[in-house]
Amino acid sequence: MGNVKGPNGAPHRKAEFERLIEQYQVAVLRTCYLYLCDKTLAEDASQETFIKVCRTMDTFRGECSEKTWIMKIAMHTCYDINHSGWYRFMNRHVTPEMLPEAIVPFDDVDDEITNAVIRLPLKLREVILLYYYQELKVNEVAEALGISQSSVSGRLKRGRDRLKAYLERGERDE
Repeated sequence: MGNVKGPNGAPHRKAEFERLIEQYQVAVLRTCYLYLCDKTLAEDASQETFIKVCRTMDTFRGECSEKTWIMKIAMHTCYDINHSGWYRFMNRHVTPEMLPEAIVPFDDVDDEITNAVIRLPLKLREVILLYYYQELKVNEVAEALGISQSSVSGRLKRGRDRLKAYLERGERDE
């Protein structure tokens, strides 16, 4: 994506932007949904993410993967929404049935794990989402969240431990 403008500028830029949307829109929407626990907010965050991608795609330097760059924008967008004043008063109870359609269908075990992930504290949830759901490497997760790799590793361990405890006890949201 180094030179998206090409000789004619706009046509190549538009095609590149459409490719990014096609390739990452479902992943961004699912991540935003699991982060924000609200379908409408996730759709807004996803749309805002791609607006930011469009505005800044000419400045992407390729120092990380496209996916890491886009997920970093998505996580920052979700963070901004999460810290807005009115967000705190919303009902954010999420079930797996409310999630955007997955490429591969979920089974009952996936639903149980998703429910457990949603229950994690935000700092643990965001590393789990990026590492396991978006399959980013530890260094890419650190880059996307603006934290150290050791912080990512620690949060992953605490997140896995918490998930294990939830799943072993069979705890469910009611």
